Amino acid sequence: MNCCLLLPYMLGIPLLLPCLIATENSKTEEVKHPAGSHLRVRRGWMWNQFFVPEEMNKTRHHIGQLRSDLDNGNNSFQYKLLGAGAGSIFVIDERTGDIYAVQKLDREERSLYTLRAQVIDTTTGRAMEPESEFVIRVSDINDNEPKFLDEPYEAIVPEMSPEGTFVIQVTASDADDPSSGNNARLLYSLRQGQPYFSIEPTTGVIRISSKMDRELQDEYWVIIQAKDMIGLPGALSGTTSVLIKLSDVNDNKPIFKDSLYRLTVSESASVGMSIGKIMAYDNDIGENAEMDYSIEDDSKTFDVITNNETQEGIIILKKKVDFEHQNHYRIRAKVKNRRVDEQLRKYHTEASTTVIKIQVEDVEEPPVFLLPYYIFEIFEGSPYGSFVGTVSATDPDQRKSPIRYSITRSKVFSIDDNGTVFTTNSLDREISAWYNLSVTATEKYSIQQSSAVPVYVQVLDINDHAPEFPEYYETYVCENAVSGQGLFF
Repeated sequence: MNCCLLLPYMLGIPLLLPCLIATENSKTEEVKHPAGSHLRVRRGWMWNQFFVPEEMNKTRHHIGQLRSDLDNGNNSFQYKLLGAGAGSIFVIDERTGDIYAVQKLDREERSLYTLRAQVIDTTTGRAMEPESEFVIRVSDINDNEPKFLDEPYEAIVPEMSPEGTFVIQVTASDADDPSSGNNARLLYSLRQGQPYFSIEPTTGVIRISSKMDRELQDEYWVIIQAKDMIGLPGALSGTTSVLIKLSDVNDNKPIFKDSLYRLTVSESASVGMSIGKIMAYDNDIGENAEMDYSIEDDSKTFDVITNNETQEGIIILKKKVDFEHQNHYRIRAKVKNRRVDEQLRKYHTEASTTVIKIQVEDVEEPPVFLLPYYIFEIFEGSPYGSFVGTVSATDPDQRKSPIRYSITRSKVFSIDDNGTVFTTNSLDREISAWYNLSVTATEKYSIQQSSAVPVYVQVLDINDHAPEFPEYYETYVCENAVSGQGLFF
């Protein structure tokens, strides 16, 4: 005969368990009779599976019943249970064949037990049925919460990424039986991270749902929850956190900190010297913040170079400046990023500019002669105090200090405060035809400021000597010389 037991509902899930009294269903088996003859007998049972819920708190939980249809109820049959777990986890009522679980079972530790059964006639001690195997399966209950096994999660995504951009996929695992209802069917939800992120409920894929600017916030903590039983009442849940960092894109152009810079340069500064710095700032980082400076200078007096480490613009002197010629300059500087992707050009359409005003500082300079050298002429024999020529030097500084002149180590010439050179002794061309002089100009109010210029004086000849024979001559003439005849020396 066939029978079945309907176990109580476990968490709303009914379990239908067979009683394990099974007929042969027209199956026969040849069994050797004790007297030696062979008889064709009908087999009295056919094994089916038993089910027992895990985590049962009862100390003795009825699973099902083993019976042979040869058992006529006269208490002469004895049922025995053999195999792993028999006697310790599972016990059998030897008279009725009822099977009980005497320990709490955990499907996640072991989900299946294979046992063997015997039925013996106690009057003869012989087996009434061949020994046979049957299976007890531990049925699942929802006793395991989802767990995220790959923690910690961290992802990097470019700032300003469009909606729907993939960020990362998180995956939770549930130790419950995926084939048992919805115990291991998970749904993901976002507990923290809106409105910038969203998650696909069934896949755990996190996507961007709103554009983000790294310069406002560069990282986000997102909390994800996974619920089993597809979120139905009684579901268990687990959470994990995801650190999402925004990588930089070049969406900011460099901008000058100041709209006006004031610099100074000494007129004594040499070409190539740094006279000051300008600085632009860029909210981007790394290569996206690298910049180049340029200047607009009609005078071509200044230039700018970029310090690649500090990203400062260094203003350098391209050619000498002269306070007396031009004492101030006004130039304009521009700055732009060194590298800009084509799709980000819209953020860099107009370069940032600033004005640089440069003041030239006056440096006290020595007097400057109007000529690099002077050449004068005077006739020999000119009287004492005769005019020779005039030199002229000026103070190039703004205050225009008066100039004093002097001639170095000369007993023949002198010079007055007007730069006029005159004689102090007679000149004789036949003694010296040229004089090389050095005239020094010194500022009256700053005697340490002086300069010198060469002066060349040529003594011109006058007819101040009668002709002279270089030696005494004696002449001879013959006594008979005629008129016109030459003389002998």
